[in-house]
Amino acid sequence: MTTNPPTVRVATAEDRLAVARIVDAAALEVEGLVDRLDAGDVLVAVEQRPEVRGERESSPEVRGERESSPEAGEAVDSRERVLGAVVLEPRERGARVAAIAVRRRLRDRGVGTALIEAAREREGRLVAEFDPSVRPFYDSLGFSIERLRNGRRRGVREATPSNGDSSS
Repeated sequence: MTTNPPTVRVATAEDRLAVARIVDAAALEVEGLVDRLDAGDVLVAVEQRPEVRGERESSPEVRGERESSPEAGEAVDSRERVLGAVVLEPRERGARVAAIAVRRRLRDRGVGTALIEAAREREGRLVAEFDPSVRPFYDSLGFSIERLRNGRRRGVREATPSNGDSSS
């Protein structure tokens, strides 16, 4: 992956299997993933592939990653590679982060941050429930975090006021 931040966009039907595999590889269970995809509530982080079809094995960026092949759910002529996904469940105020997953080899490179920032810009307020082991990720993104009775954590990131008008 390049040092440029990934592009984040709404997942398409062509991304369906790639998203499912990334979520599955992260050992996450998401109820209604197909429904969330169909509703446009899944955002994906993508990068443009430098290689053309047929050169996949020679590219160091995708060597050994079966998920990036057309058989793994990406469009045959796609020049994009799905790096990660965030699954949202819209709520009355903002959205719940049902899952966020990034390809293992690309973690700690800003992909998850780009996904959460895009989700926040789109939805405003975000709420997430997660295991204590990923608390540093949510802390770094400014979530207010509380401990739940079941040992998990709940994080809330309120909508940021628009910076369009600086007069108060």
